[in-house]
Amino acid sequence: MSVIVEKNQRLRAGVIKHLYYKKSLSLTDLSKLTQKSLPLVTAVVNNLIAEGYIIEEGFAPSTGGRRAAMFLINPNLKKYIVAIAMDQLTSRLTIYDLSRTMVTPVRTLEFELASNESNIGDLVNFINTSIDQSKINRTDILGVGIGMPGFVNADEGINHSFLKVKEGTTLQNYLSSKINLPVHIDNDSSLIALAELNFGEAVNLKDVMVVNIGWGTGLGIIVNGKLYRGSSGSAGEFSHIPLSDSDNLCSCGRRGCLEVDTSLLVMAKRAEEAIAGGAESSMKKLFKDKSKHPADHFLHAVSQQDPVAISVLAKAIFQLGKGVATLIHLLNPQCIVLSGRGAKAGKMLLPPIQQAIHEFCIPRIAEQTEIKLSTLTDEAELLAAGSLTVEYNQFD
Repeated sequence: MSVIVEKNQRLRAGVIKHLYYKKSLSLTDLSKLTQKSLPLVTAVVNNLIAEGYIIEEGFAPSTGGRRAAMFLINPNLKKYIVAIAMDQLTSRLTIYDLSRTMVTPVRTLEFELASNESNIGDLVNFINTSIDQSKINRTDILGVGIGMPGFVNADEGINHSFLKVKEGTTLQNYLSSKINLPVHIDNDSSLIALAELNFGEAVNLKDVMVVNIGWGTGLGIIVNGKLYRGSSGSAGEFSHIPLSDSDNLCSCGRRGCLEVDTSLLVMAKRAEEAIAGGAESSMKKLFKDKSKHPADHFLHAVSQQDPVAISVLAKAIFQLGKGVATLIHLLNPQCIVLSGRGAKAGKMLLPPIQQAIHEFCIPRIAEQTEIKLSTLTDEAELLAAGSLTVEYNQFD
């Protein structure tokens, strides 16, 4: 491939990626974002229009001069991406088109990552069956993006914590060979941070901490508008800061980690203990329904302002706030976004977080950081998992 052809190919992929993230852009917008000349961008856009990849639709609002034409990815384009969001207990899968429209319902697999009984073959079957049942031709699927907990090296396609495969291959390559599609993996909290950066509360911000409140407690770090991974890809292990008041053992094998006080699993367990101890709560009935995890029932009880649920949540999130106070002192972010599954608790999260910040932060530093609630909640990881395929695809 000649240098010129390679550069045009990169520009072509860049135009599609920016339209995927921003939905609608003008030629001038695309020129600035790709840092390429307007004539060159115009030529690439015209080619993509001829191929049916993108369409012209309407004009930008008037700024006093000639209104600019706006372009977007063709909503009728038959190109799809498979997005999978894994946590410690369940895996969720959906399929998006390149307009970020969900074209299949979310399917769920009960799959415990830490259990020796969980077979990677079950995950492969789940993915293949979901694709087959979607009736989408595999030749129209660009790839599979997977977010998962653990120490994930996204560049190498390895999860050092879970889903070990035989020597000589990587988890990414193994899954790709079994699914017969390109596969890319990344850490769940990193992906949730990218989702907030590209689609959520961190859009157009430079320095942001995104706290993933889920079965565990995670963190994604945005520095200067980009995801910060650290020297070996392990930045953001917020959950293992030794801030716990208890002596409970963490999943990492150590004691004192923040996660043992702040995960949804711990909150649900404490709610169950309170009810067993005689506390009156709507969760008494909810927990009898085994079709949902107790943590989901707990979040529902919080949304209904159940006093026991709110009390348990407040104690856990206050502890989380102590960790957030540490982040504010260390990194002085513009914003901290509370995201992940636990963000469904909504405004109930804010008072205990703010109480901890007021108690443990230097006011002059704390007042420079805004606390925001995610509106993406548990779709954040799915959206960003899908984006993995867009990031790595060359759109030949």
